[in-house]
Amino acid sequence: MEWNMTLNEPGRVCLMQGNEAIVRGAVEAGIHFAASYPGSPSSQILGMLGKIARERNFYAQWATNEVCALEACIGTSLANARSICIVKQNGLLCTADALHCGAQHGVKGGLVIITSDDPSAHSSTNEFDSRFMAMSADLPMLEPTSMQEAKDMVPYAFELSERYRQMVIIRLTTRVCHGRGNVTLGELPETTRPLRPVGEWDRLVCVSYRHMPMLETLDSLQEAFEVCPYNHYSGPEQPKKLIVAGGTGRLYAQEALHRLGLEDEIGLLSLASLWPLPERRIVQYLQHAEEVLTLEEVDPFLERNLQAIAGSHRFTIRFAGRGDGALPRVGELTPDLVAEAVSALAGRPLPTRRDETQPPLLERDLNFCAGCPHRATFHILRRVLRREKNPGIVVGDIGCYIMSGQEAGHYAYQACNCMGSGINLAEGLGQLTAYGLDQKVVTMCGDSTFYHSILPGLINARYHDSNMLLLVLDNSATAMTGFQPHPGTGITAMGDDVPPMEIRPICEAMGCKVAEADPFQVEETESLMAELLSQPGLKVLILRQPCATLKSKSRRAKLRVYVDQDKCFGDGCGCDRFCSRVWGCPGNSWDFAKNKAVIDPVSCVGCGVCAKLCPAGAIVVEGGEEQ
Repeated sequence: MEWNMTLNEPGRVCLMQGNEAIVRGAVEAGIHFAASYPGSPSSQILGMLGKIARERNFYAQWATNEVCALEACIGTSLANARSICIVKQNGLLCTADALHCGAQHGVKGGLVIITSDDPSAHSSTNEFDSRFMAMSADLPMLEPTSMQEAKDMVPYAFELSERYRQMVIIRLTTRVCHGRGNVTLGELPETTRPLRPVGEWDRLVCVSYRHMPMLETLDSLQEAFEVCPYNHYSGPEQPKKLIVAGGTGRLYAQEALHRLGLEDEIGLLSLASLWPLPERRIVQYLQHAEEVLTLEEVDPFLERNLQAIAGSHRFTIRFAGRGDGALPRVGELTPDLVAEAVSALAGRPLPTRRDETQPPLLERDLNFCAGCPHRATFHILRRVLRREKNPGIVVGDIGCYIMSGQEAGHYAYQACNCMGSGINLAEGLGQLTAYGLDQKVVTMCGDSTFYHSILPGLINARYHDSNMLLLVLDNSATAMTGFQPHPGTGITAMGDDVPPMEIRPICEAMGCKVAEADPFQVEETESLMAELLSQPGLKVLILRQPCATLKSKSRRAKLRVYVDQDKCFGDGCGCDRFCSRVWGCPGNSWDFAKNKAVIDPVSCVGCGVCAKLCPAGAIVVEGGEEQ
């Protein structure tokens, strides 16, 4: 809630989400500049910063991609500004070149990078562990356990950044980003620190001779982390059995130890300074331990480094955790998983807490939202490609439409790598059509992805005139991560109206053959898509239809959609229950008692596309007016 962000009442306790706590910490630190590209689970951070930026006298932007965001922050640090860059784990990977070079030349003003990892990949294509990026780039990394620590670590990280003239990474995970807890507010600065002119001899230049000073800085940071106030220990003074936890593992361990009554028998060392590790502090407890359980998200990063520390000191310890099977190798930790691991460490049975007779929750497949234009796009694409002599090749990108690799999108994708890769995969395949590959090549991206990382690939495909079709699914939003603006929406993070950058003239300026269509105009779009596929070379088809969720907020009166039961074929439908199985919209359902299609008035958003596709012509659309 935004009132928490700017309320200057030190000592007041507020209930905050983890992402809110990061925002509050940034405001208390007196930032000058904030930049991000949206990515769950941390998308809300820049959104909230943008809303209060003018009030608190700093600048906030949704950058075109993560590289733009980080490099802008590096640039502002040259003028002694405090900058914060927010990414998710995939976005941190995007910044690799800038991150590693930036680590060598360091910073002048404080620069804090917030990276949010997504164990179990709830809203990601992978569950990459960003701790390895900190280790690879020789950058310090912190990880909060609670919402209070999330807030407090941001000013602490800025102080470290300026003291050691180095970027500092704060690693969050999904449960911290989206969890809630009490946070005690600190004091807001009355004024931000003054900027300084960039001097003639100020230098942030990446050159090889800077590598040794960077490593020396890392050594100094290790000394600072030996007394980091966010590292905690509880339990016996000389523990034989020890738990070492990072992030939320600490909270799960505390709960498990309490359930088993083991707080005085098993030691718990929780580490917030993840890299460099405070070796002396760790050895203080490892030297007495015979068994160590490591709790962390998601790879055995701590476990392997603890084993290395123990080996260098010739300690004989049995380690357990992600690496040896005591905990699953993939997916996020849960209180139950940790309780079982702690129970095994203690050799004590775990008290039963839940009703084991309770039936498990039903699993359901992912699906496009009711009225989603992507559903129509993939239905049309399937119909067009089925008319080809050989099956077409569809390689995609990430966004809402990644579900096209599943039943919701008719299993259209043959491949999907990472954000921006679809056009490059297609470019290579498109060159093979001249060498015996007799298949049409299609790729696609969303409008936000187009600006993020498609442009270089499109230039490459145009330069080499690859034989392929690019579908730009323009739904007027960065929909998957929360409808943040992008260069095509005509609005900034701070709410300023700006001229939108249109996709069509950008493509035409490259010399691309471009067409536009509305996927809800099914017959016209199908005909145009088939025509473009029959033509040689590179083609771009922009499919424009706003996201149904956005439209539902502005629609004056929803269209009424219903099924004329007298016309519905029921089980005789030539498409095998087209409405519920083939079309698959949540607004379309099936009455098994009557063996007839029905429309769910709660889920239906009134787009009316199903009426155009129903084989029996039984779906009726009437009334209302769309804005």
